[in-house]
Amino acid sequence: MRTTLIFAASLFFFISCKQRQKPVDMIFLNGTVYTVDSSFATTEAFAVSRGRIVAVGSTDAIETAYSSKNTIDLEGKSVYPGFIDGHSHFYRYGEGLKSVDLTGTKSWDEIVEMVKIFSEVNPDGWLLGRGWDQNDWQAKGFPDNTELNKLFPTRPILLSRVDGHAAIANQAALSLAGITAGQKIAGGKIGTKDKTLTGLLVDNAVDLVSAKIPPFTIKQMNDALLAAQSNCIKVGLTSVVDCGLDYPMISVIDALQKNNQLKMRVYMMLSDNEKNVNYLFKNGAFKTSRLNVRSFKVYADGALGSRGACLLKPYSDDPSNSGFLLSSKEHFQEMAEKLYDKGFQMCTHAIGDSANRQILNTYAAVLKGKNDRRWRIEHAQVIDPADFKIFGDNNIIPSVQPTHATSDMYWAGQRLGDKRLKSAYAYKDLLKQNGWEVLGTDFPVESINPILTFYAAVTRKDAKGYPSGGFQTNNALSRQEALKGMTIWAAKGSFEEKEKGSIEQGKYADFVILDNDIMKASPQKILKTNVLTTYINGEKVYQKK
Repeated sequence: MRTTLIFAASLFFFISCKQRQKPVDMIFLNGTVYTVDSSFATTEAFAVSRGRIVAVGSTDAIETAYSSKNTIDLEGKSVYPGFIDGHSHFYRYGEGLKSVDLTGTKSWDEIVEMVKIFSEVNPDGWLLGRGWDQNDWQAKGFPDNTELNKLFPTRPILLSRVDGHAAIANQAALSLAGITAGQKIAGGKIGTKDKTLTGLLVDNAVDLVSAKIPPFTIKQMNDALLAAQSNCIKVGLTSVVDCGLDYPMISVIDALQKNNQLKMRVYMMLSDNEKNVNYLFKNGAFKTSRLNVRSFKVYADGALGSRGACLLKPYSDDPSNSGFLLSSKEHFQEMAEKLYDKGFQMCTHAIGDSANRQILNTYAAVLKGKNDRRWRIEHAQVIDPADFKIFGDNNIIPSVQPTHATSDMYWAGQRLGDKRLKSAYAYKDLLKQNGWEVLGTDFPVESINPILTFYAAVTRKDAKGYPSGGFQTNNALSRQEALKGMTIWAAKGSFEEKEKGSIEQGKYADFVILDNDIMKASPQKILKTNVLTTYINGEKVYQKK
């Protein structure tokens, strides 16, 4: 009789517990879960329902409180908030997947041959390519279009440098744009030799030709976005900041997201031009659960690799050149005042120490000290030592790309000299100013893989393990800082830290499962890390086969 009573009581307790359990869509147990919450807690389990995190805790606590028909045993694997690329060109990357990929090429002859092969498979329209870097060649000077003119006398060609701040166009493309030898353009350069166009275009000059390229159809735009998404989710990206699009892309991206085809969350910066300004000023910020448009991308100068970055003193390897600003100082001031009055975010590309000083002083004059406007300097690549404090004094946020440091380190010293190089790519010194910063890649300039961002930030080495001791390691970030920079701080840079960027109750269920624990793995093992599964809004959008 006593045994029967004990069994009945146990059965009643079991049934009562089950009845008290709250049903959810998914439960994840027995993992190493890096929440990236305010205490940077690590736990074991969490529950998901209707696309959001319901609870986080120990395996016992989650199992006791929740039930689900879809319970996943993580078997000790590490889980992180979905990675956020804080500075990318998501749509342009997708466009580029339909053109000649010139990344990693070792000579101009190799590029010409690749264009020939691509043209045979793609016989119509413009020939476009991107990714070359003359700094990787044995002959490091800019090429010219002589061979392209011979091979393609009537078909227009535009081949962009890896950073997009320089390009080579053939004569057919130059003629379509009406460019002539000796022509000048503010904020740019048109290459000539012996009074003949070489095809070299730098910064604003590139736009003269690119404006003549026929625009993509809506279908082509959709295909580009979905192709970009396919590659991004494979490396664990769940959100991207797309830096510099035009307002018609708002409706294109929004429609694709509403159809649940584009699952990626996008924070879009509109490019600095009159049409975009008029549109957003009239219509106001645009916000859905997956798309956020409230900022402008302004361009102060060009790139260091093409010597278009604006420096306080001439280039060490080109004493007659200090680079140039892409717009007038008056324009930067006018934009800052307008955006401040309207409550929009200002995000400015600035590479050289002169460009950074100009934008920092422009921001400071408008922000006037401490604030929460979260105005950003994109790249913040070369900073004069006297100017670092302007970031902290005015809460100006650096948005940096760790793989730029490890890509540029081979030749940056030649451009800048040893003294200036010491305050370049200074991510730790920049972090000290406000206690947080945004990390990204600038893809397609660099690889889309956020694991490489993490690795470069903490080791200051490239994927080859060079240099053995690291590049200017005094500016390396800790693993915790690097992870925050590509999750919660990247979300904060987009005013979205209450929605995403950590695994916490109430936030979107965006997370990734890796086959290595990057917070503990050796540097060599970090590079071998693979994404096993990517979830966006609680939906499995990628699983490694």
